[in-house]
Amino acid sequence: MGCVCVKPVKHTPGYEDPVILASETTFTVSEVEALYELFKKISHSIIKDGLIHKEEFQLALFRNSNKKNLFADRVFDLFDAKRNGVIDFGEFVRSLSIFHPDTEKTEKISFAFRLYDLRHTGFIEPDELKEMVLALLNESDLCLSDDVVQQIVDKTFAEADKKGDGKIDPDEWKEFVVQNPSLLKNMTLPYLKDITMAFPSFVMKSEVNDDEMM
Repeated sequence: MGCVCVKPVKHTPGYEDPVILASETTFTVSEVEALYELFKKISHSIIKDGLIHKEEFQLALFRNSNKKNLFADRVFDLFDAKRNGVIDFGEFVRSLSIFHPDTEKTEKISFAFRLYDLRHTGFIEPDELKEMVLALLNESDLCLSDDVVQQIVDKTFAEADKKGDGKIDPDEWKEFVVQNPSLLKNMTLPYLKDITMAFPSFVMKSEVNDDEMM
């Protein structure tokens, strides 16, 4: 009687059980499995080691692997939860879940706060906000004068900094975003709800104008 030899499936580094990842995120098991195929495609686009490097991340999300952009760097840093310079599959799914249309708004607000908190101080300060506004405008190929950018920053702090201490804390940020929901526009990627149907062109496009930033 012969035996059946089953060849073990080789997974990428940092692979985690889709059932576990689905239980910890907004995705279903089938969606996580589809994301694994997408992850493999991205993680082999430049460096074929099964991990997503910053150049691959920027190429996938922003169609450019060389363009220096603070917004792209900040998103990568937040995906890179282990802080080791690469994104493994578990990090990819957990972070991408923030952008799912069905993810709680509070999670999106918290992620957006960390995006703007460049110095990791637990507050958003004027210079951090200005840097991010400039980065978002640059990614959108919009050109505004420094005076207009400063007006955006000043107006934001006039509305958000309720304590008047020159910085925005998480509670002030939450209240401000609730009043200005367009700030969360980039925190939702509608196609993630249909990830099992077809692979999207995996691009985050920042469409920001001065009216939405104010």
